[in-house]
Amino acid sequence: MSENPKHSLSTTPESSRPSKIPKTQDHSDQEEEEEDKQQQESSMSKNPRIQRYLVAIEYIGTRFSGSQQQPNCRTVVGVLEEAFLKFIGQPVSIFCSSRTDAGVHALSNVCHVDVERISKRKPGEVLPPHEPSVVRRAVNHFLQKSEGDITVIDVRCVPNDFHARYKAQERTYFYRLLSGSEPLSTFEKERAWHVPEKLDLYAMQEACKVLVGHHDFSSFRAAGCQAKSPIRTLDELHVSEAPPTPYFPSISEKKQNNSSTEDSHACSREPEIDLPIDSFSNSDDEVRLLVGVLKCVGTGELTTSDVERILNAKTVTAASPMAPAYGLYLGCVKYDLPRDA
Repeated sequence: MSENPKHSLSTTPESSRPSKIPKTQDHSDQEEEEEDKQQQESSMSKNPRIQRYLVAIEYIGTRFSGSQQQPNCRTVVGVLEEAFLKFIGQPVSIFCSSRTDAGVHALSNVCHVDVERISKRKPGEVLPPHEPSVVRRAVNHFLQKSEGDITVIDVRCVPNDFHARYKAQERTYFYRLLSGSEPLSTFEKERAWHVPEKLDLYAMQEACKVLVGHHDFSSFRAAGCQAKSPIRTLDELHVSEAPPTPYFPSISEKKQNNSSTEDSHACSREPEIDLPIDSFSNSDDEVRLLVGVLKCVGTGELTTSDVERILNAKTVTAASPMAPAYGLYLGCVKYDLPRDA
């Protein structure tokens, strides 16, 4: 998979970005946002001496029991709040833009946190806010002293009413599959879904066309989904072949390089499949259900017509088994940031 930029909190003007299909907002979504408005306002800092930071983080999902706080579990938010506590000397609350389940990785998840800088030498004395670069270095210092499986990759100052979840305009996910009969590299374990069969990329690409658009996605709704409505707009979904990352020579390539046979041009390196998804949900279960169906199309277990039938069935029992969590990556979260952020 090609490398993704570390800094995803972009303030680049919209005119310089690739055009996207506009998202359609459902009435049910409006109702859901109205119900969540109270929670959004409650997280808004009323103290002018408090600085709100937007923080982008990357992490290895298999090391955590998900992103959200849970009792007696190691979570992304829990570890991040602990690092901030060690940095500023007082507890904070972290609000994530996207919930990720246990095992799901993030190349860039985004959260916000309110920090009041109080002097440690003179208790009660409020100091000017820390520069974002200072916050990044300090929090990473404490994170690396822990397990080192989560890193702050960007920090921005934002207004006190800027909410990481509700201001998010778009979320992009990637899912990695490695196909082929060779065993998965040790370095790829719990980083990609190994599918022994060869995948038909063209068939998978055709199936994607059925799913893109404004649909009732009930067939891809997990049992615990809390969204008010299954009606969503999937802006983009495609399958592409990419070289494995990290790349190490396969067993057959090593034999080939050490062999003196005439068949020196043969190469059995298996392809990796990327599925960039402009997500229509704040939950990753739907993404994994979509991938499960597309994988079955790739192996020939399902056809494009079957995908259309599953979509129209509007029941999750019609879908294929959910793809494993460890192949899924939250790639980036898009915002329209203030120019001075």
